[in-house]
Amino acid sequence: MNYSQTTFKGPMTRQEGMGKRLIECVPNISEGRNANLIEAIVDAARIIEGCYVLGVEPDQDYNRTVITLAGEPEPVVKGAIALIERSVELLDMRTHTGEHPRLGVVDVCPFVPLSGVSMDECAQMARDVVAHVAESTGAPMFLYGAAATHPERELLSRLRKDQYEGLEARLSGLENRHSEFTQYPDAGSREWNDVAAQAGGITVGARPILVAYNVNVEEQDATVSKKIGSLVRTSGRLLKTTQGNSVRVNGMLPMVQGMGVTLEEMNISQVSMNLRDVSQCPLHMAFKACESIANDHNTRLLGSEIVGLVPLKAMLETGAYFDPQATEERALVAAAIEGLGLNRMHSFDPSQGIIEWAVEKEMMV
Repeated sequence: MNYSQTTFKGPMTRQEGMGKRLIECVPNISEGRNANLIEAIVDAARIIEGCYVLGVEPDQDYNRTVITLAGEPEPVVKGAIALIERSVELLDMRTHTGEHPRLGVVDVCPFVPLSGVSMDECAQMARDVVAHVAESTGAPMFLYGAAATHPERELLSRLRKDQYEGLEARLSGLENRHSEFTQYPDAGSREWNDVAAQAGGITVGARPILVAYNVNVEEQDATVSKKIGSLVRTSGRLLKTTQGNSVRVNGMLPMVQGMGVTLEEMNISQVSMNLRDVSQCPLHMAFKACESIANDHNTRLLGSEIVGLVPLKAMLETGAYFDPQATEERALVAAAIEGLGLNRMHSFDPSQGIIEWAVEKEMMV
């Protein structure tokens, strides 16, 4: 498919005046500790002309790196293919350990429409990538989100159930917790072999802009963080009744996935969240909800962090919450950074962390 020739409809951004059709791609690789391996994998995409690497964010505790690619569709698709193939070549799930749930060497690789590109087009890009990588490597390939082949395959969490450790039983047809609609990959190996054992399952899809957002909690064992995660996430908690049955109680926040984890390297814990729609759950709503519950449990937050990039609109809305008097973009962004504590334990550079500003920096010369 020639992505540069397709027609489109949709909202425009600053880049429209440049005649650019823009997408974002956010591969998450299962390596966050070996800088040489990470660099070699990122370089596979970086050398593709027109595929801009906007962010590389490794996490040692998660043993995972979030990589943000952006540009016009054709070079970004080529960059994603090159990155996945290099990951399959260099990484090995048989030796991987980390705090974050994962299924394969590239745990997830979503395509996100930014400007002048439809969700349907991004879904087709995901399908093309899966077909190409399945043929070139043989690795088990799954489609999710808008590219999913069945409604039960739309959620990443369903496809990733039982993680890498459950993949052998899953591909061997043994008893597992997957339905007939989620058990097998869409392409690549459907049986347990050396390629599947090394690469694990690679999940590629299309989705709206998602913000990976973590709130830091002043505790070491994640006791309170796990409570916060179960209370704020949309799916809430599964409670046992006196009769031994279960009942699910919904969480506080809409369109949010969340869990509490320990960050041993920093001697703190963290509520790790995916804000699946920041128009429904803004950054400040997630932060203040976590802060309220932490305070109820006699602990406090130590700021927060955005993993990957965030849309400008989300930062402006949060800035207006913390400083209602601010009107200019940069003043609102500064208020959001201060209010969320984004520079407290990490460093947040808005010229690199805000999607629109990062793309402009790379492309507007």
